[in-house]
Amino acid sequence: MAEFFDALNEDHKAFIGKQPMFFVATAAADGRINLSPKGYDAFRVLGADRVAYLDLAGSGNETHAHMVAGQSDKGRVTIMFNNFENPALIMRLYGKGKPVLPQDDGWAALAEHFEILPGTRQIFDIQLDSVQTSCGWGVPRMELVNERETLVKYHRQSDPDAWLDKTAGRVKSIDGLATRATDRYFGVSE
Repeated sequence: MAEFFDALNEDHKAFIGKQPMFFVATAAADGRINLSPKGYDAFRVLGADRVAYLDLAGSGNETHAHMVAGQSDKGRVTIMFNNFENPALIMRLYGKGKPVLPQDDGWAALAEHFEILPGTRQIFDIQLDSVQTSCGWGVPRMELVNERETLVKYHRQSDPDAWLDKTAGRVKSIDGLATRATDRYFGVSE
């Protein structure tokens, strides 16, 4: 049976702290719904009603585009955690978020909560509206073998100037929504 909460409690925070991955879902008024899996040690609880996660450059920037799209309810986001071990549990965080890039006000305050990984392009700052837990009995039990180092390794080996030049023009989502590019590349020397 699903239960709703107005904010994260201490049990919720402990559960989140044990999860090696999470899923992020966003949508704009038109176009595709985006659902992205996230790994690494990239999620932080900043308060009972505020969370953030570190975002590395990958194949697209749909979450950013959806959060800044022009609809009146922009920034809608759902984050889902699955416990793949016992006890079976699913947790969804509902809220509104915004991307914070290295050149933005607020970057330094958010960045201090994370180890900035090679390829970091933004941090998503999310204000929670509600928290939901449900049984998760339909989710299989699985064990984490290890993190894939491929994405971090790729960014660690990239030339910072070439990467910034390459991505400077990537300011559209797959549905043509606007995004902003980072002006800083976190690579080898970071």
